Amino acid sequence: MAYDDVIITVDDSSTMRRIIKNTLIKIGFNNILEASNGVEALDVISKNKVDLIITDWNMPEMDGLTFVKTIRSNSEYDEIPILMVTTEAAKEDILMALKSGVNNYIVKPFTPDTLKEKVFKLLGY
Repeated sequence: MAYDDVIITVDDSSTMRRIIKNTLIKIGFNNILEASNGVEALDVISKNKVDLIITDWNMPEMDGLTFVKTIRSNSEYDEIPILMVTTEAAKEDILMALKSGVNNYIVKPFTPDTLKEKVFKLLGY
């Protein structure tokens, strides 16, 4: 099955972006945008209709939490679901991310099934 949703994956690691992108393609998502940090992601999102944001926490220029707060403070983008995929696994970190506006959270490393489950849940499938 193919899905029309546009998903952006934001991570400074091109390897992690490729892993997420390849997993999403196997699930059936073909409209995948990429950015290496929050600043670049904001530019990409301003030029494209995005249905889901998958972002890392630790990135140069603009980290994931600042990026999430920026998205949530913009009425044009504040309804876009956000999934954070990060190595930050402490309970306090997860709570901080959720308070910043993240809708769901995955700790690296993750399985393709975990990513699929979270993406489907956030997109309402």
